[in-house]
Amino acid sequence: MKEPARKGLRRLLAAASLGFVLIGPAGAGLAGAQSSTNRLDKSAALPIGDSRAAESSHQYFKSIYRDFYEKYELGPEDEIAIRVLGQPDYSIERTKVSPVGRVYHPLIGDMEVGGMTVRMLTEKLTSDLSQYLINPKISVSLLEATSAKAGVLGEVVHPGIIILSRPTTLLDAISQSGGVTDFGNQTNITLLRRLGDGRMSTMTVNFKRIAQGKARPEENTILQAGDTLIVHGNARKTLAEITSMLGFGNFLTFVLMRPGASK
Repeated sequence: MKEPARKGLRRLLAAASLGFVLIGPAGAGLAGAQSSTNRLDKSAALPIGDSRAAESSHQYFKSIYRDFYEKYELGPEDEIAIRVLGQPDYSIERTKVSPVGRVYHPLIGDMEVGGMTVRMLTEKLTSDLSQYLINPKISVSLLEATSAKAGVLGEVVHPGIIILSRPTTLLDAISQSGGVTDFGNQTNITLLRRLGDGRMSTMTVNFKRIAQGKARPEENTILQAGDTLIVHGNARKTLAEITSMLGFGNFLTFVLMRPGASK
């Protein structure tokens, strides 16, 4: 994330005053996933007149989503739209990637799309359809990304969404996010996880011990689909301040979406 966006996040966290109520000590359950998300959305309202904080929050999450969709590689069960300008017969409003990573196009036939980004697929379609159409104008949209995801927020170099395409530990996730910034508290990282009964749990992790190889193996836990890591700041930035950001509830809902979940 660019430096202005990181500065905007820090200003936002410093200004935030609304909380995220934890039930019991670290590791105890939060409220149910659905109800907690609803409360998060309501508590995310920033103080009236704090337009700069609201804009910082908006740009923070906008950058995360944009980066995710630009880098996301298509896989089984993902849903996409393929539109050819002026050619409704060759446009597809919604199609699902098959278990073997293919989709069917009425002019081209079966196409291998697994492992491609939206940009790569757009370029391939433009090339392939140029054999049949004059100067085709193609747009591809990712409608639903069903791969297992986890979120990393707070004081890391590149906050965002990571794809759990293989077993990914907490150390792996922080490394993929560029590491903890100079403003981050390496001894105080929060892991949010949805339990089997739908409730949310929170666990505090000492990342410094993990990075130094001093932690027990179980402390460097393998992330599960829907997990979100929050790296606290060295000063007064807390879990409550980060979760009170406008848009955090929607972010949590997006990351919690599991493969095969109904719309």
